[in-house]
Amino acid sequence: MDSLLTAAARALAAGDALSALKRVALRHDAPALALRGIAMAQLGDYPRSRELLRLAVRGFGAREALSRARCVVAEAEVALAMRELAATPRMLHALEQAAATLSARGDETNASQAQLVAVRGCLLMGRLDEAAAWLARVDVPSLPPLLAAVAGLAGAELSLRSLRTGPAREALLRAQRAAQRAQVPALQAEVDEALAALDQPAARRLGAQGEALLRLSDVETLLASPSLVIDACRRGLSLDGRWVPLASRPVLFTLAQALAEAWPADVPREALIARAFRTRRPDDTHRARLRVEIGRLRALAAGMATIDATARGFQLRPAHGRPVVVLAPPIDGAQASLLALLADGAAWSTSALALALGASQRTVQRALAELLVGQRVRCVGQGRARRWLVPPIAASAGFTTILLLPTALPLH
Repeated sequence: MDSLLTAAARALAAGDALSALKRVALRHDAPALALRGIAMAQLGDYPRSRELLRLAVRGFGAREALSRARCVVAEAEVALAMRELAATPRMLHALEQAAATLSARGDETNASQAQLVAVRGCLLMGRLDEAAAWLARVDVPSLPPLLAAVAGLAGAELSLRSLRTGPAREALLRAQRAAQRAQVPALQAEVDEALAALDQPAARRLGAQGEALLRLSDVETLLASPSLVIDACRRGLSLDGRWVPLASRPVLFTLAQALAEAWPADVPREALIARAFRTRRPDDTHRARLRVEIGRLRALAAGMATIDATARGFQLRPAHGRPVVVLAPPIDGAQASLLALLADGAAWSTSALALALGASQRTVQRALAELLVGQRVRCVGQGRARRWLVPPIAASAGFTTILLLPTALPLH
C-alpha cells in the first residue's frame, strides 16, 4: 500500500474522514475506492458509501480475497446504519464467510469487526440468543481500543435487554476506558450516553402506594421481589422468577392490567368489557366472551394468582397474599415500542420498523401517522425513500426506552 493510502487508512481509524478523503478523493483504484466508501460512511452519506464499496469489490481481483472480505464487512455495516433489516439473514451469512476469510489470512482485527457487526444486527432485530453466540466468538482482550469499546457497548446492551444491570455497567465502564484510549470523540459520546441511561427513568411503578419512577436497576430489584408484577413493558406476569408472557394475548393482558390496577378492589364487568373489547354498549355476547377470557387468564396465572367473581365483577387475588405492582412503560400509548426503536436517532423505513417489531407494515404506517399528528416523529424523503426519525427534543426526553424494545428475552 502506498503512502497516501496508508495515511488515509490511519485517518479513518482515528475517525477523521475528511483528512482521509483529501488523500484519496481523486483516485479510482480499488483500494482508494474502498477507503472513500468508508469515509463517506463516517460522514453519513450511506448510499454513496455503498456504491463506492461495491465498485471496490468489483475492482479487486479474484486473488484479493482479503480486500474483498474487508469491503463485505464495511458494506454490511453501512446496511446496518441504513436499517436495511430485510437483508439481515443474507448479511449474517456474508459476515460469517468474511470473518472466516479474514481470520484465515491473519486479519483478526477485521474478523472481529465482522463478528461485532453481526452482533449489532442481531440486537437490532431482537435476536438476543444469536447476538450472544456471535459475541462469545469475539476475543475481546486482544481487540484494539476502538473495537473493544464497540464490544463493550454490544455486551452492555445484551445485558440490559435481559435486565442484568450489574454486568451492563461493568461492560460500559470497560467500553469507556477503551473509548478514551481510542480517542474517537463520537465513540466516547456514545459510551457516555449509554452510561447516563442507566440512571434515567426506565419505567413507572403503579401500586397501592401511588406512582413512582424506576431506573433499570430498580426494575431488576422489583422483578426479584416477592411482588406479583404485571409488566406492561414486556406484557406479561412475573412472580418468584416465573414468567408468563402475554404479548401475543392482548385481551388477556388488558384484563390482567385492569384487575391489577384496581387491586385490592374488584373491577365492574362493564369496565372490563369497555377496556378489553373497546365497546361502551355491552350485550350478552360481550359478557359471555368476558367469562371465557377470564377463564383463560385464570388458567395461565394458576399458581401466581386467582381471579374471583364478585357481585359486580372480578377481583385479583395474588398467591400467598403477595402485593401486586403494575410496571408501566415510561411512555404512554400503544406506540411505545415504535418510539423506542426510533429513539436510537437513526432514520428508519416503515419496512424495517415492521420487521423489527414483528408487525405488518400497514400497522406501522398507521401508528406513524398518529405520531406524526402529535409531532412525536418526523419524516424525510418521499415514497420508498421516506425515512422516519424522532425530533431531537424527543430523542433526549430524559428516560431510557430499553425495556420497550421488541422481542426482549423473557426473565427466568
